[in-house]
Amino acid sequence: MSAAEIAVGLLILVSGFLSMAAGIGIVRFPDVLTRLHAATKPQVLGLAAVLVAIVVQVPTWGVLTTVVLIMTFQLLTQPMTAHMLGRSAYRSDHVRRDLLIEDDLGSDIAEHDQEAARMPRADDVG
Repeated sequence: MSAAEIAVGLLILVSGFLSMAAGIGIVRFPDVLTRLHAATKPQVLGLAAVLVAIVVQVPTWGVLTTVVLIMTFQLLTQPMTAHMLGRSAYRSDHVRRDLLIEDDLGSDIAEHDQEAARMPRADDVG
């Protein structure tokens, strides 16, 4: 067995462990925000480990460029997806507010609502 095969095996094991940790976190964590954290962080790192294993096993330019594209799109879409899911869960009241350390979004929404209440509506002008 070569060193590359051992490295590939270890990377696959690390990826499997991270995927298992993500699955356990999704099931065990108490609210949407912590579940999103458990779903995104280990999943992206697990995917990175698998992609590195693929590059180590098949070191060609075609494979490398494909791996870079896959990882780039994952790093661009996963945080945005988690952010939007978290905001929608917050606005639909599916967040345990007692677990929040600091509620910046709540204060921003309250400030926006106060400004909107002070502004004249189009129906009022006339």
